[in-house]
This record gives sequence, C-alpha cells and structure tokens, in this order.
Amino acid sequence: MKTKSLQIIALGLIILSLSSCAPSGFEEEPAGFFYGLWHGFIIFFSTLGKLFGRDIGIHALNNTGWPYWLGFLIGLSSAIGGGSRAASHKKRKARRVEN
Repeated sequence: MKTKSLQIIALGLIILSLSSCAPSGFEEEPAGFFYGLWHGFIIFFSTLGKLFGRDIGIHALNNTGWPYWLGFLIGLSSAIGGGSRAASHKKRKARRVEN
C-alpha cells in the first residue's frame, strides 16, 4: 500500500515537472528544431497538464516554421514509438508466415 502511494506521488511529480517545460504563450525568441523535438516528445505530459487546468500550450506559437514542425513530428513519433511498433509488427508477421 505504501509503495503504491509513493508511485502515484512520483508519477504526479514527473508529470508536473515535464509539463512545466511545455510552451506557455508567446515567447520573444522563435522556437527552432530542437524546441520542436522537445515539445513533440513531451506532448502527452503537456496534454495532461492542460487537462488539469494549467495554462500551457501544446506547441510554440512563435516558431521558425518547417524546422520546428519537423522536430515536433520527429519528437511526437518517438514519443509514441511509431518506428519500433512498425518494425515489431513486421517481425511478428514474418514469424507467423514461417510457422
């Protein structure tokens, strides 16, 4: 019981700390590729923070254009594991054919 409470508290702290890195409003400097990469990677934490009423954004409003969005898409796909899931699906399919 005690370890479960500690795990829930730790998860809450991790979500809070990662959502604090999310974009919040209009910044002076435009966000570039690496900011896009980071914002794409933490999108789930940003979404959770937004659901709990924090005033944070999902993406940076002031960005550099396609480099930011390229980084955002790469970060998003790495967060959801797009490439690894497709590769493991092909391996499972190949094993079924062999058997």
